[in-house]
Amino acid sequence: MIELEGLTKHYGDVRAVDHLTFTVRPGIVTGFLGPNGAGKSTTMRMMLDLDNPSGGTVRIDGRHYRELRDPLRVVGALLDAKAMHGGRSAYNHLLCLAQSNGIPRARVREVLDTVGLTSVAGKRTKGFSLGMGQRLGIAGALLGDPRILMFDEPVNGLDPEGIHWIRNLMKSLATQGRTVFVSSHLMSEMALTADHLVVIGQGKLLADTSMAGFIKENSRSYVRMRSPEQERLREVLRGAGIDVTPGEEGALEVEGEDAAHLGELAARHRITLHELSPQSASLEEAFMRLTAGSVEYHAHENHRPPESPAESPSEPGAGWGTDWRKKGS
Repeated sequence: MIELEGLTKHYGDVRAVDHLTFTVRPGIVTGFLGPNGAGKSTTMRMMLDLDNPSGGTVRIDGRHYRELRDPLRVVGALLDAKAMHGGRSAYNHLLCLAQSNGIPRARVREVLDTVGLTSVAGKRTKGFSLGMGQRLGIAGALLGDPRILMFDEPVNGLDPEGIHWIRNLMKSLATQGRTVFVSSHLMSEMALTADHLVVIGQGKLLADTSMAGFIKENSRSYVRMRSPEQERLREVLRGAGIDVTPGEEGALEVEGEDAAHLGELAARHRITLHELSPQSASLEEAFMRLTAGSVEYHAHENHRPPESPAESPSEPGAGWGTDWRKKGS
């Protein structure tokens, strides 16, 4: 279990992390979300005592990370897939980690096999692709068979098979009763992986809730109805005290009602339905809605590339497709 209480980090006048308090519990996959610059990486670095907090505390199973006698046996972390000596082989990279933490040599072969790198165990890591580096970083996190695992963008660079594998791995680890904490910008993947979400923006806690609860609380859910007798359907719904909103393609949208109840109501009045479908937002839509006021940089798509050299902007990078502007500027 990971416990944060009032965790704060200042960089000069900038408050990167602002009094974060939440608990990452065992037995589930906890997703860690936030826009770029929200403070996610800084928070994870403070969890591992790589950065000192300006205030507050982080405890891992009741202790600070620096107090752990054999840290890799308690916490396995992947924060940077490139954090390895390029001149060492994959095997020797893991062997160094194992020997520094009193982990048996045999465990190195086990984790290399787990992540699918046995065939390249003797190759130097400087020749590894991004995906291979990710797999090696995950192997390092698993090396000590830890109770707690932390992953920052674990699917970065992985192919579809690799993404499917790491998703199932994280779920399996949580099922075993371990604490799994994962940060990612891939909303579609997080929706398939995480059971619980912690969302931050501008260093502040925005949400600490279940996946289903997060989507429900930050999105609009409704039932979409279409019928060849649309006007009669509208009258029947309104006669039952149900508010109706016009939707796309002539459909009707009803909030706060169960689809089965609406279907039964239409059937009692012998109204044919061509569509009766519950609609709810995706994780991405819910996330965008919640964090809209916390995004530090906004992209504007109303700028086109210059059509001729004469129209080229005088400043490097200006006027090309996407205009990055800091919020409020």
